[in-house]
Amino acid sequence: MGLGDALNKAKGLAGDNPDKVEQGIDAATEQVKERTPDQYDSKVDDAASAARDQLGLGGDDKQQDQGKQG
Repeated sequence: MGLGDALNKAKGLAGDNPDKVEQGIDAATEQVKERTPDQYDSKVDDAASAARDQLGLGGDDKQQDQGKQG
């Protein structure tokens, strides 16, 4: 299985379980933020948004709103 096949499989799973995938991305994002200096938070948010885009879940409005507040 190549990278393209894996991405297509992940997209299919994300389409079947978007809420669970969102929860997983959110949890991973928070774990990374807890383990890295605050200066990298915006990069972590960008990566989470890119993951959502690649999986067909759209942008990450919730994280962007949190970034504006804090």
